[in-house]
Amino acid sequence: MARGKGESSIYKDKTKEIWRAAIELPPSIDGKRRRKVVSSKSKAKVLQKLRKEQKTLEENGDLITKSMTLSDWMTCWMDNIAPRKVRPKTLAGYRSVVDGYVIPILGKKPLDKLTPAHVRELHKKMEGTPKDAELRTVKKTEWPANTVMLSSTYVLLAHNTLSAALKAAYREGRITSNPCEKVDKPKKRVTNELALTTDEAIRMLRHCVIATEGNLWSTYLLTGARRGEIIGLEIDRVTDVLDLSWQLQRIQNIDSAPTDFEYRHLHSTLYLTRPKNSAGWRIIPLVEPLRSIIRLEIGDRKEGLVFTNKGVPWDPDRVTKNWKKELAAAKLNPEIDLHGTRHTVVDLLFAAGVPEAIIMEIVGHSTRMVTRGYRSRGNREILKDAMERMSAMIASGTDPRSIEPPAA
Repeated sequence: MARGKGESSIYKDKTKEIWRAAIELPPSIDGKRRRKVVSSKSKAKVLQKLRKEQKTLEENGDLITKSMTLSDWMTCWMDNIAPRKVRPKTLAGYRSVVDGYVIPILGKKPLDKLTPAHVRELHKKMEGTPKDAELRTVKKTEWPANTVMLSSTYVLLAHNTLSAALKAAYREGRITSNPCEKVDKPKKRVTNELALTTDEAIRMLRHCVIATEGNLWSTYLLTGARRGEIIGLEIDRVTDVLDLSWQLQRIQNIDSAPTDFEYRHLHSTLYLTRPKNSAGWRIIPLVEPLRSIIRLEIGDRKEGLVFTNKGVPWDPDRVTKNWKKELAAAKLNPEIDLHGTRHTVVDLLFAAGVPEAIIMEIVGHSTRMVTRGYRSRGNREILKDAMERMSAMIASGTDPRSIEPPAA
């Protein structure tokens, strides 16, 4: 009968007069049995080594062995280490590239023999892989001329995931260096994300008056908030400001969340979660016409989400699909992603003469140190003034050059 993980057997090799202890390890990716053997001429010392290895196994989920492959380590890292450190959505991204590319391409390589050349091999093969899964089973000569490859962002995710796993392996003494750190990261392709112009934003707001979910789309256009922040907005967080301290996300396996991950269950696999960085913990002053739009949506309700889909929380993907349909109905470019409303709001705020630091505070960016100087309730009047300027401009189509800049 096979022993379970961590169980051991102690025996004496009479031919060499040496005591040995064999510890059962998690099976390899192909299901093969794995063990680690420690030895000593003294039974007491072999028992001491055994207890030390069992403790390490309990803490890390695996042990270093000569036979450990990258696949063995990636599986161990994904199951035992990564879940303690990253959010569930991030972990899902890790699993996608590990199971789909890192293990299939490099999994059989010995962990301690991995080189920078292997990392570059991963980059090259992914960069030459069609995004359309059906084309991956077709000869390259039969691919259409306009075949789209895996995005540079996805290749970068694979690199960063592998690097994080190898960093942990180095920290545990499993490898002497991290080969990912000796290779240039894949560069993101420069893309221009589509966004509505000022005139298009005004047209869309007018269309929202007759649209089924017009209040929802108007709120995105007048706040520049993230998708999950608006569909996760609760009635008790609407006062004279919108408190964007939670966002709605779909999480398939909440059990994988680290212990410090804050969440509240809503419905099925939909949860309210805290923003991933402190810049997301912000307020947006509630000014007209947004104030009236939000109040109209809430009606006489006292609790729950501001925006629902027939009484249940919105599925994030459904919101994105419905947004594109509404753009088409308004005779606007349906390829403009919902995230593009953030770019639109930033453009409008700049056009209204709002200083960059205040814009960053409103939309929740954290790339400039100066933004921190405005992150307090004491500056609410400055933020309110900025929102009123933008709202007035977009609601009336006023030339932004005619608007006086806000006070410094």
